[in-house]
Amino acid sequence: MSKLLIRGLCKSFDGQPVLHGIDLTVERGTLLALLGPSGSGKTTLLRVLCGFERADRGTVEIDGRRAASDSLHLPTEQRRIGYVPQEGALFPHLSVADNIVFGLPRGERRAHRRVEELLDLVGLPADYAQRAPQQLSGGQQQRVALARALAPAPNLVMLDEPFSSLDAALRVETREAVANALRAAGATAVLVTHDQREALSLGHEVAVLWQGRLVQTASPQTIYREPATRELAMFVGDAVLLPGVARRGFADCALGALKLLHPVADGPVDVMLRPEQIRICAADDMRDRPGCAHEALVTDVKFNGPYASVHLRTNGATPVSISSSVPGHRAPRLGEQLRVIVDGDALAYSAG
Repeated sequence: MSKLLIRGLCKSFDGQPVLHGIDLTVERGTLLALLGPSGSGKTTLLRVLCGFERADRGTVEIDGRRAASDSLHLPTEQRRIGYVPQEGALFPHLSVADNIVFGLPRGERRAHRRVEELLDLVGLPADYAQRAPQQLSGGQQQRVALARALAPAPNLVMLDEPFSSLDAALRVETREAVANALRAAGATAVLVTHDQREALSLGHEVAVLWQGRLVQTASPQTIYREPATRELAMFVGDAVLLPGVARRGFADCALGALKLLHPVADGPVDVMLRPEQIRICAADDMRDRPGCAHEALVTDVKFNGPYASVHLRTNGATPVSISSSVPGHRAPRLGEQLRVIVDGDALAYSAG
């Protein structure tokens, strides 16, 4: 598989800019999750990379070959890109085998070469080859769509929110199968999604598109733990933001003096914590640790099975609302008085 290199990519529709100078590199064999809210430009970027739309400015190189520039627009069929759309888009009048070989040269189509190998790659039995797409579940159809995309040995695989139409249990199973197949094929792939959990669990790297601009590209751990902006912190998972004051690598806020993951300039800041960093316990449990825990009242509890989201309001002269994520079996009662303690370092954004 190949390396994808994008430099200064811009695209507008009817004079309205949609992509603003996108710079992005996807290394060989990497699965990049392109994450962003609706309207951020994800689909436009995918369509430009596939050749469905022509870029206004900038360059695209796939495997060292220029596919787009100010004066060049390589047709889609010459880019050697495998494309997996949202709904799979299998041909209902063709068998699974005929769907898989559809993009191959005519002689290879008739011979059904590699069908069994590709079905095995995506985790489907060989006898599915003669089935009609209508006989498959939604997740199985998406696996066939991936097999079809991989059949011509493309330089790059593009996946356009391929799990969005599946129910929760099937979504997890299917995306694990797709990730395994891409890994086994050594594929270079771009997964377009607005699902944060999907991006964090599947991507080797995550690139976040926000209002047509790439705001951060990093490992899933860095995107979650060290988001570049407040907005990104709120978008990628749940976040607790508290006003505070930074001094010498610490931030004073309603939960005490918290050590900062990265120092910022002294002065007013917004302190960011993840709910799982806010641990709760009964007041008696903290009797031997005075000063390191803060009293808070449970104002709401949302039980979600394996975990619970607990909303609290701190006591004191200036109460603030915070949230904590705890194992479901440890969910407290509404109105219970607890103590909270922060686990780990905080992140801070300069205020104003």
